[in-house]
Parts: sequence; structure tokens; C-alpha cells
Amino acid sequence: MSGKESNFKNAWMHLKKHAEKSNTSALETRIEIGRYNRLGVQTRSDFGVYLSSGDDRVLLPNKYVPERLSIGDVLDVFVYTDSEDRLVATTLKPAGVVGDFVFLIAKDVAPFGTFMDWGLEKDLLVPRNEQQDRMEPGKKYLVKICRDNRTHRIYGTTQISANCDKNTRDLKVGQQVDLIVHSITTIGIMAVVDNRYYGMMYLNETYQKLFIGDTCKGYIMRIREDGKIDLSMKKPGYSSVPKSAEVILYRLNKSGGFIPCHDKSSPEEIRKRFSMSKKEFKRAVGNLYKKRLIELKDNGIGLIK
Repeated sequence: MSGKESNFKNAWMHLKKHAEKSNTSALETRIEIGRYNRLGVQTRSDFGVYLSSGDDRVLLPNKYVPERLSIGDVLDVFVYTDSEDRLVATTLKPAGVVGDFVFLIAKDVAPFGTFMDWGLEKDLLVPRNEQQDRMEPGKKYLVKICRDNRTHRIYGTTQISANCDKNTRDLKVGQQVDLIVHSITTIGIMAVVDNRYYGMMYLNETYQKLFIGDTCKGYIMRIREDGKIDLSMKKPGYSSVPKSAEVILYRLNKSGGFIPCHDKSSPEEIRKRFSMSKKEFKRAVGNLYKKRLIELKDNGIGLIK
């Protein structure tokens, strides 16, 4: 091949890649694969109706076409790719969209990956190289729904921490967040934070029994330099004291006005009775004592009658 032919071939390949990239970008701005789209009914066919957005269109198969649907109507549909990588729309609602973390049941295991039930006819594949540990049929796993921007295929991954956002600049200490319990270790509870980040709640900051798959509210306790997030069930500082004081009053009333807990009680006993740390307990007791709502005794605390 001459130098001129080689230069022409390189230029052609560059233009082709640029065109493919431009087409992909245009497609993603009009129809979002792996998400819900509001699309207009363009034409009918023997297989269903074609929905469009700009110059792009997608087939909604007959079994999903609502009755009394007319050309020009607008539908909210989920768009993904079928087994032959063709765009297809559905009115079924999957367990989540691209970017979501959801617990799914493994249906079938193949050498190349595991198929997960996510509510659509085509199961969600977690490829072998995207699995944190070996997966078994019938078990539930926390999966992040992802999209390959080159092929547009939707896939899942159980490598949760590696697929969470490491940029924590939008988070603040004391901020309330939504948590999904991912795993429980001897040190603490690992959780997905606000469907985006990954954090850990030390066991001494956990004041209620949590299980894998549970969702709950939590607070940002600390953001480390390496981007790791420490979590707590209670808001940092003194802002949680009034609520903790209410818990103590409630437990005292339920116990006949006296509980054998005091500043010498063990952290385990306090956590078991009040679902709070010993430090939080002492703050709340001090608050109630100043308000003359309780009295301090050698063997515990009691309501002032």
C-alpha cells in the first residue's frame, strides 16, 4: 500500500469513527436507552406501532399497544435492546433504569454470566467479569444497572463499590441521605448512599437491626480524603438530642417510670434498651434532668411524678 493510499485509509477511518460517535450522541439525546422516554406514535405496522423522537424511531410490539391508540398520541415507554440488539419499547416497568441500584433474583447461570429477573421479557445479564462473587440461581443480589455506550446494551454489575461515584464534593457532613444495605461485615454495614455513592456505618453507629436489602435514612458523619464516607443512623452533634430524649421518656413511661440504666451502664445495655450510643444517652439524660423531667438515682433513672 502506497503512502497516499495509507493516508487516505487513515483519514477515512477517522471520519467513519467521528460519524459513528456523532450518530451515537444524537441517538442518546433523542431516545435514552435503558430509561423511560415520552415518545409520539408515528406509524402502524403488522408488528406494532412505531414511536418517534426526532429522526429516530422505535417499535412498540402489538402486545404492549394500548387500546384506542391513535397516530400522534404520546406514550411513556421504557426503551432497551432486544436479543438481536434492535431498539424496542415496552410499557412494562422494569425494577430500575440505568444508574439504579436494585435487588434482583438470579434466574439462570451460564458460563458467560448470570441472568437476572428485572421485570422484562429479556432478562438482565450480569456478565461473568462484572460479578463480585459467584452467583447462584434463586438468590437475591444488589445489582447496578449499566449501559454499554458503544453497543447500547443494558447489563448489570454486582461490583458495587467499584461502580459508585468517588466524587463526594456534593456531600456535606450532617446531611441526611437514603441508604441501601449492601453487605454486613464484622466492622460495620456497607451501604449505597443516595443511589450514587458508597459508605460504611460502623456497628457502634447502628442502633437498630438492619439486614441486607433494607433501606433506611442515615447521616453523613465524615468524608475522608480518599472519598470514603462514614455514616450514622443519627445526626451528628447535639441536634439529635431532643429526639433521643423523647425516646427515653417513652421507654420510661412503658417501664412504669423507672429503668435501671445510668452513666455506669455498659454501652451494650444502653444500646439494647434505647437504640442509641452511651454518649447520646448521657446527653439526652442531661437534657431531661435540666428540664426536671427525670431524677437520677444510684441504680438508674426515673420519671419525676
